[in-house]
Amino acid sequence: MYIFEFVFWACVVIVLYVYAGYPLLCYVIASILNRLPARSSHQKSTTIIIAAYNEADQIVSTVHNKLDLVYPVEQLSIVVVSDGSDDGTDDQVAGISDSRVRLLRQEPRAGKTAALNLAVPLARGNIIVFSDANSLYAPTALKNLLAPFADPQVGYVTGRMVYKAPDGSLTGQGCSIYMLYENTLRKWETRLGSIVGVDGGIDAVRRELYEPMRADQLPDFVLPLNVREKGYRVVYEPEALLYEDALADAKGEFRMRVRVTLRALHALKDKAALLNPVKYGLFAWQLFSHKLLRYLAPLFLIVALVANLILAPSSTFWLCLIFLQFVFYLVAGFGHIMRHRHLPRVITLIYYLCLINLAAAVAILRFIRGEKQITWQPRT
Repeated sequence: MYIFEFVFWACVVIVLYVYAGYPLLCYVIASILNRLPARSSHQKSTTIIIAAYNEADQIVSTVHNKLDLVYPVEQLSIVVVSDGSDDGTDDQVAGISDSRVRLLRQEPRAGKTAALNLAVPLARGNIIVFSDANSLYAPTALKNLLAPFADPQVGYVTGRMVYKAPDGSLTGQGCSIYMLYENTLRKWETRLGSIVGVDGGIDAVRRELYEPMRADQLPDFVLPLNVREKGYRVVYEPEALLYEDALADAKGEFRMRVRVTLRALHALKDKAALLNPVKYGLFAWQLFSHKLLRYLAPLFLIVALVANLILAPSSTFWLCLIFLQFVFYLVAGFGHIMRHRHLPRVITLIYYLCLINLAAAVAILRFIRGEKQITWQPRT
């Protein structure tokens, strides 16, 4: 039985480390290093690239949102890449009467990464900004996003995504709470030197650091890792605000989490060299803790549950622990059933943690089978 006890406690310690221990260590080390990047209000020539597939309903408002940003008109251009859209997205963009907007069509449909590869060589700006087709920026988001590029060591900057739950749905609330946690962690990681995760809807990179990626690679993960591999910093700018509606539908959120995790696992495989602590120091530890262990967390949860089940008949202590585990998952199940109602935050968080870990478990199975996902339907 001792081996099962060891396995159980090892899994518990790893999960606690992933969600609490690692952030706490980040905070402590960040307080010592405090490597905040230099900032400047100097305006740089910038091109915003928007990859869109069947976004006719919102692409015009998204483009106008970018055109109306507080930023010099002569320093801003926009490229919209229609990825094989067949719903009139192209016509909507073509109807925007502003010389700063350019429409490209990618045919046949090849996904976001291929769209970026197509657009970047045609961009005029020294800084390339990536926006999703449903991303709405705060008026000062762009100038705040570009401010850290005053530091020559900074090669990539990501902003702060704020998820709104317009209908008060549980999935939306859970997503918002989770992003508060992630954004706080990114603040601390920036003070360590570099962050290891970005949002993708409000990101910027020095044009000379962009290198084409395979169509199956996740640009929101692989590109920042490429920049870090070249010796530049990847930092978080909390004043660059992006607003998106969280998915009210649990199935939609689940599918999105599976897709992102699957592509991230492939990215970690491609960029495994960055896990070398001898060469990459703190960043290797961050990547291992924040990403690899985070994505593997469902495996540790499953093993802990199985080990506890085996140990339960041996004593009251283990019986109580398995009872607590069952209560935890029953609360998540209750949250799923009642997800369209307002519930206490603790239930919301338990439900959302279980949702993203279940999605990660599915992604791991698909990764083991060698599956890849290049294209997908817009979030609805």
